[in-house]
Amino acid sequence: MRDPSAIPRYDVLGIPIAATSIPEIYAALLQWSRDQTGRFIAVREVASLMACRDDPDLRALHQRAALVIPDGMPLVWLGQKQGHKVARCAGPDLFDYVCRHSAQSGLRHYFFGGNEGVAATLAELCQARYPSIQIAGWECPPFRPMTATERSQTIARITQSGADIVWVGMSSPKQDVWMRDHVDALPQTLIGIGAAFDFHAGRVRRAPRWMQRSGLEWLLRLISEPRRLWRRYLILAPRFVWLVLLSGLKIYAKDDNAK
Repeated sequence: MRDPSAIPRYDVLGIPIAATSIPEIYAALLQWSRDQTGRFIAVREVASLMACRDDPDLRALHQRAALVIPDGMPLVWLGQKQGHKVARCAGPDLFDYVCRHSAQSGLRHYFFGGNEGVAATLAELCQARYPSIQIAGWECPPFRPMTATERSQTIARITQSGADIVWVGMSSPKQDVWMRDHVDALPQTLIGIGAAFDFHAGRVRRAPRWMQRSGLEWLLRLISEPRRLWRRYLILAPRFVWLVLLSGLKIYAKDDNAK
């Protein structure tokens, strides 16, 4: 197995994306479960990458991540165009793969996030869906900043649960900030998978496979939640395309001048 620190990265608008795959991430999680070092994995697609790119604090956060993995197909295509062997690592798919294989590996899971009751529903469904899975705990944090006491109690609960992985189901970049701010106090690997909680708990319908493979999963989400997601997909996504094209033109011009 390749050392997780040796997984190559490629730059997408200043964000270091890991050229990896879901099986390789699972292997890294197994290796990391043998120590007591806190780490976090950021899961990026186009809209969240743009939000992070526009904020210096959020952009810097990615330098601390153990891995920044490509959720959106455009990020995968950009990596492949640069010659990397990279596959889509969507949050819901990563969650399913790791949970399915955990019966054999013994990885223990903690679910943190979601609307009221979602984490509990997710734990119940996972227990039925993945025989022998070890769920160490779950909780839904308040939709407001935690007090110092609440934060200390949360850290204590997660630490004492004995979990190997903490799945963080908040919106992005809220979940990324939470992971950054808590990773040094926790001995687990934290993974921000956002809407995957709702998908696997049966609260939100996911796009069919053909839409996922062709990079059109965003379209169903936009149709399903237009008031909440219109800016993400109708403003941030086109800006991403423009900036990538502009970046490519600059590289081309630089190479051309060097000849």
